[in-house]
Amino acid sequence: MNIGKDLVAASATPLVLAILAEDESYGYAILKRVAELSDGRLQWTDGMLYPVLHRLERLEYIAGHWQTPARGRRRKYYRITNRGRAALALQREHWQEVDATLRRVWPLAAEAKS
Repeated sequence: MNIGKDLVAASATPLVLAILAEDESYGYAILKRVAELSDGRLQWTDGMLYPVLHRLERLEYIAGHWQTPARGRRRKYYRITNRGRAALALQREHWQEVDATLRRVWPLAAEAKS
C-alpha cells in the first residue's frame, strides 16, 4: 500500500515527537523506528525526515546534540523538550478526534455505496 504524501507529511510531526518521547535518537534510527512501527508501510527517506527535524528544532520542540559513539561515526542525537511534549499532547488530541470522526463516517460511506 502506498500512503499518500499529504497523509505522510501530516503525520510526520506527531510520529517524530512520539518516537523521541520514548528516548533520544538520531536520524537513521528514527527512520528505522517509523518503518518498524508501521510494519514497513511507511518508508521515510532522509530527504523527508531531516526538514521535519530542523523545523521541530526551530520550534524548540526538540533539541539536538552531536555525539560520537564508541564505535561509529559522529551523529546528531535529538531529544524531545517540554515544549515538544506539550505539542505532542495537543497533536494526540487532534489525531484522536480525526480518527474518531473517520470511524463514524466509514460505515456511512459503506452503506451509501450499497
